[in-house]
Amino acid sequence: MTSRIFTPTLRALRSRPIASTTPFAPRLFTTSSPRMTVHNIATKEQFKEVIAREPIVLLDAFATWCGPCKAVAPIIAKWAESEEFKDKIYFAKFDVDELPELAQELGIRAMPTFIIFQGGDKAGEHVGGNPGPLLSLLQKFKPEN
Repeated sequence: MTSRIFTPTLRALRSRPIASTTPFAPRLFTTSSPRMTVHNIATKEQFKEVIAREPIVLLDAFATWCGPCKAVAPIIAKWAESEEFKDKIYFAKFDVDELPELAQELGIRAMPTFIIFQGGDKAGEHVGGNPGPLLSLLQKFKPEN
């Protein structure tokens, strides 16, 4: 009985053309800021270039499956945009599953791990997703300008 009720509707749907003859309106996209707040490190060479170029770098070693990493990521992004740290500390991150050789070289044992580089050298480290001690670490290495 129910199949007879839906049969006319199905016939009407089947008779419609799949492709539309009306032109699609172009999609308008906005461009993002040229200076991202938290930069993605894609290669080991890019990492070495960043720590050599930037005076102070906060490196976030994360994993996509890591719950604490996901929880602290918006907080890190907020700090990167804040006037307190903007243009004073370079915020970068890399996925330990995509760059396992870099994770091994840096001695990453747990995620998230945050490492501060000053003048190209490792100057501080915080393991875990607790934002309080991480904020203290950032304030300790923030240049006074």
